[in-house]
Amino acid sequence: MTTLKITPVKLTGNVCVPSSKSMGHREIICAGLADGSSIVDNISMSADMEATLRCLDALGISFTRVPSAREGRTALAISGSGTVRAAKSCADCGESGSTLRFMIPLGALCGAPLTFKGHGKLVERPLKAYYDIFDRQGLHYETAAAGHLPLTLDGVLQSGAYQLPGNVSSQFISGLLFALPLLAGDSLVTITSPLESQSYVDLTLSCLAKYGIVIEHENYLKYHIRGGQKYRSGKNMVEGDWSQTAFWLVAGTLGGAVTCTGLSSGSLQGDRVVAEIINRMGGKVTAAVTGDHTATPAATKGVVIDAADCPDIIPVLAVLASVSTGTTEIINAGRLRIKECDRLAAMAAELNKLGADVTELPEGLLIKGKPEGLQGGTVDAWNDHRIAMSLAVASIVCREAVVINGSECVQKSYPEFWQDFTTLGGQCETMGTGESV
Repeated sequence: MTTLKITPVKLTGNVCVPSSKSMGHREIICAGLADGSSIVDNISMSADMEATLRCLDALGISFTRVPSAREGRTALAISGSGTVRAAKSCADCGESGSTLRFMIPLGALCGAPLTFKGHGKLVERPLKAYYDIFDRQGLHYETAAAGHLPLTLDGVLQSGAYQLPGNVSSQFISGLLFALPLLAGDSLVTITSPLESQSYVDLTLSCLAKYGIVIEHENYLKYHIRGGQKYRSGKNMVEGDWSQTAFWLVAGTLGGAVTCTGLSSGSLQGDRVVAEIINRMGGKVTAAVTGDHTATPAATKGVVIDAADCPDIIPVLAVLASVSTGTTEIINAGRLRIKECDRLAAMAAELNKLGADVTELPEGLLIKGKPEGLQGGTVDAWNDHRIAMSLAVASIVCREAVVINGSECVQKSYPEFWQDFTTLGGQCETMGTGESV
């Protein structure tokens, strides 16, 4: 475990945001399912991306790293046969929920035993939506106690009618949308409860279309999937990540001007709403025709923030709310409790250690802002990358240093975060490393 001491300073400058992790997963999966060779460029490698590559390898899909058109980024040449097989007995998903839920339906196409394992909180994250499908179809599977990982599949999904709840995770829907076009028969996926995170399903549909897969939907509640489709190989670039952009736009609002480059102005990512939310709070985020976005310092006020379609940006918006005038209520955020950690509990506990006034609600947070700023202190990252990065941004408005235990967890999604933080003027000092306890 790495302990990092951050001296409060304002951040300012330009940062090229990492490529979208959400789109990166989807791009390399679609490329791997194509018959032939594809190039996926502008990938920001992280522990989660490595997990998806390990699982592609377990499914008999090969890849090599090739020179990228973007400095500091990775390009992958991915070769597939248009189908999947259990090339290895185990697929290690690391701590990546997206990897696990995207890959399970593909593993259920192999017709041979394949075990999915994970680490950290991923072992306990819910998979009941898939287990219900397997039970209905008679597909054999084995799990650890309480449905936890490891999960071993031994059977083949059948085409036909599927039902899924929409209020657990859109990742289950996306996982089926990747796999079902490869079956011989047609399928219909019906969503049985209100769909949250619709934008993530849009990302999946747009990526599938790019690789030649056609799926029709009825208001995102019914998905008509023609069987016997083939993924088409190609060469594609991964767009910039709005969930990571959120940290820097909040930093620019709280400190000095920060410009984020590498973004797509036409992005379908739901987290792009962060610019609108900051401006609704009184911030000053502007967009250039290139897609670059700049946040300049502003006094902000409390608002109601609906987290249903943008859960990943809630931790850092909680930081902004903690020093905004008035009260902010974050609603429809219950799913943050089943991420890498309970992010509602984590942000309430850690921001309060810094001197904020945050109250947990069953489905959100109630935050009474302190525009005079926070005190500072020692906090814990909860082994969650988004908690660590949010607390780093909180240091900007603290009077004393912020000491973060477990700061290395940013490797999960944004390994270059601390480097970018210091490039923008941040002052970090490693105080010690040791075993996690």
